[in-house]
Amino acid sequence: MLSDVIELISTKEVAKFLGINEKMVYTLITEKGLPATKITGKWVFPRHLVEQWVENNTINYPEPVNSLPPYHGLLIISGSNDLLLDKAITLYNTFYPGIVAVFGNLGSMGGLRALRQNLCHVASSHLLEENESDYNFNYASKELGDMPAVCNFCRREQGIILQKGNPRGISKIADLTKPGIRIVNRPLGTGTRLLFDRELNKAGIDCEEIEGYHNEVSRHLDAGVEVLTGRADAAACIRPVASLLGLNFIPLRWERYDLLIRKERFFEKGVQLFIGLLHEESFREAAKHFEGYDTSLSGKILYPQETAKLSMSK
Repeated sequence: MLSDVIELISTKEVAKFLGINEKMVYTLITEKGLPATKITGKWVFPRHLVEQWVENNTINYPEPVNSLPPYHGLLIISGSNDLLLDKAITLYNTFYPGIVAVFGNLGSMGGLRALRQNLCHVASSHLLEENESDYNFNYASKELGDMPAVCNFCRREQGIILQKGNPRGISKIADLTKPGIRIVNRPLGTGTRLLFDRELNKAGIDCEEIEGYHNEVSRHLDAGVEVLTGRADAAACIRPVASLLGLNFIPLRWERYDLLIRKERFFEKGVQLFIGLLHEESFREAAKHFEGYDTSLSGKILYPQETAKLSMSK
């Protein structure tokens, strides 16, 4: 778990860091979404958010020096973690002796960057679009330039997990600001953090009002354990973790959790075997062991909603 202490820098320090004048810093806040907050009337900037903002707005990435070698029995998946994905990887390694699938827990944005850098075959992601009705396409297009193939892994329910019996009486997201209530959070770049921050913004809540907001854990299950053991009262998390650990749950929305694959690698043997696994009864039975999963779209290739609507109208 990370410390609550974050480094705040001034407008002058941000200007020096970016190599611009201070007046331009204010323009970037209003027009380009430069992360900032006001404390006692003055703008301050969390350094790590400024650094992430620079990275997210970077274009013309250099090509990786070393390419991922052709598939020779090792399938590398990276990105957002998930309990059912762990089960699917276990099934894959059991069904296909001599073939190995491994996972790198980097968060949704980390998975896209690994895919861009040719460090993995598949990226797992659940990044909610601005229209709040679609997932991953715009992020993938911006990060990769060339749109990858998008295959649904599952749908799953996102929300807030609470201690069993909800002893703190939390019924809505605004209750997280009450004195004495402490949360644990997911890292920047994860789809869960993106959704949580969006919900806070909708409710008009300043994240600094929430105790524990800057405490981050890397996996959904880690967040669940923090709540289960009483080190946190609540956390943004998926319902399957709540069902596994016997915790209470406040639903926020069902989301799409997808696998993104570069088109030149889509027909590689390891990728095709993994997609084929999503149609197997053993995979769907594994999903039934938890509450909060829907496998009705699992294994299907998806397209942006706008494209789908155009196709339907022709």
